[in-house]
Amino acid sequence: MNKAQVSLQFKTFAVDCKGTSKIYEFLSNCISKDDQILELGMKTRSGQPVTNLLFASVHYLLLKGKDHSLKEFYPSVSKHPRNIDEPDFFSNFKDFCAKYKDDIVYLLRHKLVQTNEVRRCAYLYPVFCWIYHKIEKPLSLIEIGTSSGLQLLWDQFSYSYGDEEIYGNKQSNIHLTSEIRGESQVYFLPNSPPVASKVGIDLHISNLEDAEDYLWLKALIWPEHRERLELLEQAAECLKENPVKLIEGDGVTLLPEMVETTPKDSVICVFHTHVANQMPKESKTRLEENVKAIGRFRDVFHLYNNMWDGELHLDYIIRGVEHKKTIGKTDGHGRWFEWNIEEVD
Repeated sequence: MNKAQVSLQFKTFAVDCKGTSKIYEFLSNCISKDDQILELGMKTRSGQPVTNLLFASVHYLLLKGKDHSLKEFYPSVSKHPRNIDEPDFFSNFKDFCAKYKDDIVYLLRHKLVQTNEVRRCAYLYPVFCWIYHKIEKPLSLIEIGTSSGLQLLWDQFSYSYGDEEIYGNKQSNIHLTSEIRGESQVYFLPNSPPVASKVGIDLHISNLEDAEDYLWLKALIWPEHRERLELLEQAAECLKENPVKLIEGDGVTLLPEMVETTPKDSVICVFHTHVANQMPKESKTRLEENVKAIGRFRDVFHLYNNMWDGELHLDYIIRGVEHKKTIGKTDGHGRWFEWNIEEVD
């Protein structure tokens, strides 16, 4: 990746951050015009988003306790953060990157962007309700790019969508809210659909019992987003009480093997969110081929976004017949999602 491409990534990221993170919006705009930081970003490992990885690396080092005045601007580190409008904010950022360049380069080359965005479960829930109502079989969940497996806990959370109705696990102490956009009627089950089995696969499993892995997941959360951090911490506790099977490896390659271990009277649900953009084209194609191969002998659903475009898709094969539906756009942090598919047939 050349300097112009890295610059464009930061310009685009600045737009994505508008209204949600003043810190990252400001820094992205500055970095897009700064040769020193752009050259640093070029050291990011292939296939990883430069913006997220660079910001997470700096955030990680600050959370870890590196001594620098930059920490005074981060609300996740300082109880009384300084205003980012102060003229020395970016100069502090640049100085931090220069002082800890070797540490940052190591993280850029060895870490992965594995954000476990718990609120994304708010749009997973209605999709799994839709699937269960259509097929009337327990769900066997296989998540590719699972990180620490927190999205596999979607059936353990409760949900609301702008009114007083509560869905899902009503006894849960984790409650997720989201806004629904679109004209189509969303189908909700009052209680979570039955789940027959769960397994998550990732090239590197983030072990929440490991202090370094847990700190990295926290570093991936944007500095101002206190609620996201709280949801991560709550879901981490929920995972202790509801452990899931996590396997380290290539999810595309291991998928056929994982299907063989699922209960025969269940429906296969392969899903991944904000993961496929990190896959090479040949892996995406092979994943679709593997799903089609599964569909020759089992009913299978494939739920995903950020693979060929940014929208949420549901492809499925029932009794050998293939179907494709586009659900719509989703907010990266799950605050809203579009719903553009019809009611269950």
